[in-house]
Amino acid sequence: MSDHLPLAGSARPVTAPVAAEVWSDHFRLWDIYFALAGTGVALAVAADASWSPAALVGFLALFLALAGWYVGFGRRLMRESIEDWRGYLYLAGVALLYVPAVLLNGNASFLLFVLCPQVFMVLPAVPAVGAVVLLNSVHLIVLATRLPDLGDLVAPLLIALMIVFVVCVLGVWSQRAVAENARRAELIAQLERTRTELAELSHRAGIAAERQRLAADIHDTVAQGLSSVVMLIQAAEADLDRDVGQARHHLTLARQTARENLVDVRTLVAALTPAQLTGSPLEQALHRLTERFSAETGVPANCAAAGTGPAPGTPVEVVLLRAAQEALTNVRRHAGAGTVAVLLCRDDERVTLEVTDDGVGFDTDADTDGYGLAGIRARVEQAHGSVAVRSAPGAGTTIRVEVPYRWVQ
Repeated sequence: MSDHLPLAGSARPVTAPVAAEVWSDHFRLWDIYFALAGTGVALAVAADASWSPAALVGFLALFLALAGWYVGFGRRLMRESIEDWRGYLYLAGVALLYVPAVLLNGNASFLLFVLCPQVFMVLPAVPAVGAVVLLNSVHLIVLATRLPDLGDLVAPLLIALMIVFVVCVLGVWSQRAVAENARRAELIAQLERTRTELAELSHRAGIAAERQRLAADIHDTVAQGLSSVVMLIQAAEADLDRDVGQARHHLTLARQTARENLVDVRTLVAALTPAQLTGSPLEQALHRLTERFSAETGVPANCAAAGTGPAPGTPVEVVLLRAAQEALTNVRRHAGAGTVAVLLCRDDERVTLEVTDDGVGFDTDADTDGYGLAGIRARVEQAHGSVAVRSAPGAGTTIRVEVPYRWVQ
C-alpha cells in the first residue's frame, strides 16, 4: 500500500489512518469470522480421539494464547491498518505459538484459515506473500519428517500450493481494494473541501462584485444627483438678490432633481432597474436625461436614435443609461461645452451609444481616467462590450460604447 497520494491543496495525505477509517467500518465482520473459524478449528482438533490429555491441554493452551495475542495486540494493528515493525512482531508471536500446535497435531494447520487473512492485514503485499508461504510450509515440513515415504507428500504439497496461490491472489487483491477505497474516500473528502472552499470564494467574489456594482450605482445616481442639487442651489444663491425668478427656477430644478434622485435610491435599495427605465424604452430615458441636463446646465443637448436592430434587454439598457449619465456628468464638470449630442444606434450585431461635446477636450494619452470613465469601462466590459474615447485639447470629446447582441441574447 502506498504511503502517500499527493493532492494539490490537500489538507492531509492518504495514509494508513485513512485506510483504517475505510477498513474499520467492516472490521466487525472479520472479528466474527475469526472467532467462529478459530473456535470451529479448535473444537474439531480437540475432538480427535488420538489426543493424549497432556497434548490436548497443550494445544488448548496454545490456541488460547493465539487468541489472546490477537485480541491484545494484533487486532488493533488490523483494525487501524498499521503496517510497520509491529506487524512483523505480531507474526513472530503467531509463529512461536502456531508451530508447536502443528507439532502436537497436524490438524492444527487448519488455523491457517484464520492466520492467512491476518498476514495481509498487518504486512505489505510482498512480505505478506512470503509470510503465507512460510506458514503453509510448516505443516509440510512436519509431514516430511514423519512420513516414511516422501512420495506421500506430493498430494499435501499440491494442496498447499493451491491454497497459497488462492490466498495470495485474494490477499493482494483485497489490499489493493482497501487502498483504492482509501484513495477514493480521500478524494471525495478533498472534493468536498474544495467545493466548500470554492463556495466560500464564490461567495466572497459575489460580495466584492456586488459592492463594486453598488459603488458604481451610487456614484451614477446619488453622487451625481447630489452634485446637481449643490450646483443648482449655488446658482440660486447667486441669483437670489438680482433675479428672484431665475433663483426660483434653479430651486425648482434642484427639488425635481432631488426627488428623482430619491426615486433612484429607493430603486437601488429594492435592486430593481433604474427608475428612468421603468415603464419606458431606453430612447425615452435618454431623451429625458438630455432634457434635464440642458435644463440644469443651460447647455443645448439633443438626443437621437437610429437603426432598426432589435431592442436591447434591460441589462444592456442599464449599462448604456449609466454610461450616458456618467458621460454627461463629465461634460458638466470638465468640458465647458457649448453643445452636446447623444446618439443611440442599433444594427443587427450591436447597440452603440455616442456622447459628443464641443468642449475643451483632453489628451487621451495622459493618465486622466477618473472613477467615471473607469466605471463606464467596468460596466461595459461586464457586458462583453467596448469603450472608445476620442478627444484632443480644444477639439471636444466623444465617448463611444458598443455592446454586442450575442451577449444580450
